[in-house]
Amino acid sequence: MNLSFKNRIAFHYMIATAIIMAVAFTAVYFVVKGVVYQNIDQDLSFEAEKHTGEIKVVGDSIKIKNKKEWEEKEHREVQVNPVFIQILDKNGVFMDKSPNLKENQLDYNEEANFGGSYNEILNNKPIRQIQLPIEESGKIKGFIVAAMSLEASQMVLLNLRNILLLVYLLLLASLYFISKYIAGRSIIPVKNVTETTNRITRNNLNERVALPHNKDELFDLSSSINDLLQRIENALERERQFTSDASHELRTPLATLKGTLEVLIRKPREREEYEEKINFSLSEIDRMTATLEQLLLLARLDISSKAADESSLPLATIIDEILSRYKNKISEKKLSIIFKNEVENDSLVPQYFTNLILENIIENSVKYAKNATKIYISITLSHSKIICKVKDEGIGIKKEDLNKLFNNFFRSDALNHKSISGNGLGLSIAKKAADAIDAEIEVESEFGKGTTFTLQF
Repeated sequence: MNLSFKNRIAFHYMIATAIIMAVAFTAVYFVVKGVVYQNIDQDLSFEAEKHTGEIKVVGDSIKIKNKKEWEEKEHREVQVNPVFIQILDKNGVFMDKSPNLKENQLDYNEEANFGGSYNEILNNKPIRQIQLPIEESGKIKGFIVAAMSLEASQMVLLNLRNILLLVYLLLLASLYFISKYIAGRSIIPVKNVTETTNRITRNNLNERVALPHNKDELFDLSSSINDLLQRIENALERERQFTSDASHELRTPLATLKGTLEVLIRKPREREEYEEKINFSLSEIDRMTATLEQLLLLARLDISSKAADESSLPLATIIDEILSRYKNKISEKKLSIIFKNEVENDSLVPQYFTNLILENIIENSVKYAKNATKIYISITLSHSKIICKVKDEGIGIKKEDLNKLFNNFFRSDALNHKSISGNGLGLSIAKKAADAIDAEIEVESEFGKGTTFTLQF
């Protein structure tokens, strides 16, 4: 059955309520039935005990003391309270009965010898019977059976059942429409969410779902959708900015390559000039390749939430490997590396992401350090956190540029340092790699004197 969300809510609510009502109405019926039968049994007990006082026992026979008077009384009461009386001996053999029984007899029930109540049929009509023992000197001499018609009581119970059933069906019908109305009112916030999301397109991501006044499940749903929309909007904005910056970054070397090749084909040139221009073109291609690789790495870091389980290494080992890769550049600039490690080697860090972070930080320190200066690298432990600091004596960073240092393609004071190659992606990669392993990067710098990067694991 393919029902709408509103109708499913109404249907489930109606089913639950219907079950509760069915249990309640059934309980009412059986309680009333029990009360009716209890009252009948009390009346029967009273009649049986009343007539027991009018009976005398002679030997094994049971006689009525004033049978004529008793018969007359029964005749007078038969129209008002048709109680049937029958006397049995101790073996259940018939001895006497009330005149209103005429040619009929009440059934003997051996299991009800001590006052049990039960239903029987008399002349195809339902009756209620009670059977009490007649005792003399502590011995049972016989039984007195009292019976009363159940027609009126069963008619009352039947009418009650029909009324309850009719009321039940009417309530169910009413309940369905009420439930449908309430469900319709309840899902209004859901409809608002649907309408809002239907209006949202790639070019219209600034719209948000209105939050309900009550902080319930719908409030949480709306908040989650708004958070999702915000993340999508931020991602698309990063994508647009990324595409724009990447296009700009790649357009320049391509234009340079095109110009160089156009110059080469204009006229014949010496072998040395050809080699010079080709080598220059190859260096530009290498630079574009490196930029593309970094762009792809940034894209992967953008879409990864957290670092997956990976191998770990001591931080000092990772730093040693990075320094060995930059050995030649360090020698060219006559730099001195002051490496101080105060942490035992069993303090492990994620290998891949830590390498990405420190690779870019150390590369920057080597690149921007002044010739014949020192680079200080230290590893310490503070409040169970591993602290790594990389300090150079380089050109430094302007104070107003510090908050933009980790933006894609940003290079501080790039025009005044054209001789220093770079595309402004290294520190962006370092920041995203740090986020992937919940590490923190801080930077302090004094323009013209040097920069300190602090990495906390």
